[in-house]
Amino acid sequence: MAYGDRPVGMDHPGHWLAILRIVVGLWFAKAVITKLGVVMLGGVVPVPGASARWVAVMPKLVAKQAAENPVLWYRDFLQHTVITHAPVFAQLTAWGETLAGIGLTLGLLTGAASCIALFLVINYGLATQWMSSGNQGFHLMLFAMIVTFFFARAGRTWGLDALIARNRPRSIWARRPLS
Repeated sequence: MAYGDRPVGMDHPGHWLAILRIVVGLWFAKAVITKLGVVMLGGVVPVPGASARWVAVMPKLVAKQAAENPVLWYRDFLQHTVITHAPVFAQLTAWGETLAGIGLTLGLLTGAASCIALFLVINYGLATQWMSSGNQGFHLMLFAMIVTFFFARAGRTWGLDALIARNRPRSIWARRPLS
C-alpha cells in the first residue's frame, strides 16, 4: 500500500517502543515520590529508603488485597509473610519500583530493569486480579509490554543501553537474551 510516494507501514518501530518503554518506566519511577523518602541510618546518617508513610500504608493495602483473594497459596503468602514482615516488603517494593522505573525510563540495563518490573507486575497481578477485571487487564498489558522490552532490548533506542552495547559489545548486558 502506498500513501503519496511513500509506502505505508510502521515507521521507526524502535522509536515507538522506546516511547512505550519510557512511559512504563515513568509509571514505575513515580515510586521515588510516592514510596521513597529520607530515613536516618542509625539515627545519624540520612539515606534514601521507604518512607514512613509507605511503611504504614503498605500492610493495610496488602490486607485488603489478601482478604478475599481466591488464590489460596498467594493469600497465605500475603497474610503470613508480607504483612508480618511489612517493613522489609515496603523497602523491597519501594526500591524495586524505583530501580525498574529508572532503568526503563533511561533505557539503562533494560534487561535487568525488565526482570525487576516483571517480578513486581506478576506479584501485583496475583494480589489484585480478583478485585476487578480492570486489574486483570492492566497487569496483563504491563506483563506483555515488559516481556517485549526485555526481548526487544528496548533500551537500545533512546537509551543508555546503546552506549553499553557500543562500548562493551561482549558484555552480558549487551548480548541479546537466548542467543
